[in-house]
Amino acid sequence: MQQASEHSYETLGISVVMPAYNAAHYMPLVLAPLIEMLHAGEVLEVLVVDDQSTDDTVAVAEKLGATVLINPVNGGPGAARNLAAQQAKGDILWFVDSDVIAWPGGPAQIEQAFRDPGVHAVFGSYDETPAGKSWISQYKNLTHRYYHQRADQEASTFWAGCGAVRKSAFLNIDGFDVVTFTRPSIEDIDLGYRIRSAGGRILLLPDLLGKHLKVWTVKNVIHTDIFMRAIPWSRLMLTREGISNDLNVGPAERARALFAGLLILSVLALIVLPGLWPVSVAVILVTFAINWPFFHFMQKNGGILFALACLAFHQIYYIYSSGAFVWCILETIVNGKKFQTSS
Repeated sequence: MQQASEHSYETLGISVVMPAYNAAHYMPLVLAPLIEMLHAGEVLEVLVVDDQSTDDTVAVAEKLGATVLINPVNGGPGAARNLAAQQAKGDILWFVDSDVIAWPGGPAQIEQAFRDPGVHAVFGSYDETPAGKSWISQYKNLTHRYYHQRADQEASTFWAGCGAVRKSAFLNIDGFDVVTFTRPSIEDIDLGYRIRSAGGRILLLPDLLGKHLKVWTVKNVIHTDIFMRAIPWSRLMLTREGISNDLNVGPAERARALFAGLLILSVLALIVLPGLWPVSVAVILVTFAINWPFFHFMQKNGGILFALACLAFHQIYYIYSSGAFVWCILETIVNGKKFQTSS
């Protein structure tokens, strides 16, 4: 039986799936390592799904050696991935975003994880050298790495930036929900919840890495965090899945968010009650202490001043993310929906 299982596994192959929209400038960078894997026999195919680009994405991808599929309408990355899943040759779909350079060795890690038939999906993280050099780009991408590197290997969510899923499991749950999520947001998180609900395991592989090429601005970070992550994820947890304990929404993160609020309130209180300065100092010290791992991580990757800037902005992140969650609670009450209380 063991030999038969191993033999059946050897027939599995990996189809790389890359949704792309106006990504011609990224194609030479992101496709180069994947085409090398294709030539080395590590993956069966590299599928670029063009989402009605208005630039030369199709021509550049084809010239570099990728197989290009065309989405009939501009439907977003979820729809593009769903289209590729219907035509992919492999039994494993490896999703790689069009602004992510996959590190060598990814196929071997994915194949090893899927030797366990109970594993339905895996995902990795960004590397520690993001392409964007502005402090906000470094903050955003390194924060993503921080949470993914520290999370439990047994995950409850999924990340499609550099993650793989067993095609049969993907098709059995009808892929990404592009009806509920009409624009890119948390459709991959939702997919992870549905994979788990169907009985599949999801593993976080910390060495399955990709380099993020996106350059962020402060405005873009705040807009994305609130409207593409915090609000839709809060709605999903409150009305369907229950409060998650995974990644950046676990109990420790909730405590840090609480102290971020106390920090702001204590500082503002000094304006009218300067005698409360010992309380403010105490809150500042506690806030720094409970955020020490985050600060230390950022300090190792960018120095003390960079770490201080990241820590300060991270408190703002806690405030607006918590505000979005409270907004969704009120929204749920007004709409008369029932809370889900378990993860």
